[in-house]
Amino acid sequence: METLIALIDQNEIFTFSALVHYWDGMVNTVQLVFLSLLAGLILAVPLAIMRTSKNPFINYPVWFYTYIFRGTPLLIQLYMIYYGVTLIDGIQDSVWWVIFEHAYYPCLIAFGLNTAAYTTEIFRGVIEATDQGEIEAAKAYGMGWAKRMRRIILPSAFRRAIPAYSNEVIFMLHGSAIASTVTILDLTGAARDIYAQHYTAFPPFMFAAALYLALTFTIILIFKQLENRLLAHLQPR
Repeated sequence: METLIALIDQNEIFTFSALVHYWDGMVNTVQLVFLSLLAGLILAVPLAIMRTSKNPFINYPVWFYTYIFRGTPLLIQLYMIYYGVTLIDGIQDSVWWVIFEHAYYPCLIAFGLNTAAYTTEIFRGVIEATDQGEIEAAKAYGMGWAKRMRRIILPSAFRRAIPAYSNEVIFMLHGSAIASTVTILDLTGAARDIYAQHYTAFPPFMFAAALYLALTFTIILIFKQLENRLLAHLQPR
């Protein structure tokens, strides 16, 4: 009898309202991860170029930034931005409080800065690994540094960075599970809410895990298509 009641309770977890709750959490997760990756990518390109500079005044500040954000847990970075900003005198009376008043934007800032640090090092590696023959050929055509970077080095680096960057996208998706710790309704937060209503941990979190797997598979499929399209010239014939 108790087993039957438990099965009924588990079936009640997947009601229409619960599925809508999961959907809202998944939409928030995808939106947060997409915007974080977009912001991180925009930041990473100039930072990666600066990171390859021989000038220590340009190189070292970027190195220090990437060292801090790659060397500390994402959860602590989120807490430092979300809770630490309230320690700044007068922040609640300033125009900046509109940004930090709610959890979404501090979370977006933390995720964006974190993925920008990793993406910077990914791009820095592929930029430095650019074949010297390509660079010499560009110089022979009379291209200056800016034109070489724009037309030769960066396009080649972006193509070769796809496999490593796809891993960063997946890591960012998995790392976004901590967004619920600062009151954001993400996929993990939705599963936690369903668990709190029914006191059954296994089905809600297993369902959330299945949704994460589906999102991860979609990301892998997208990047696999990009690899096949942009790196076709490197495939064995």
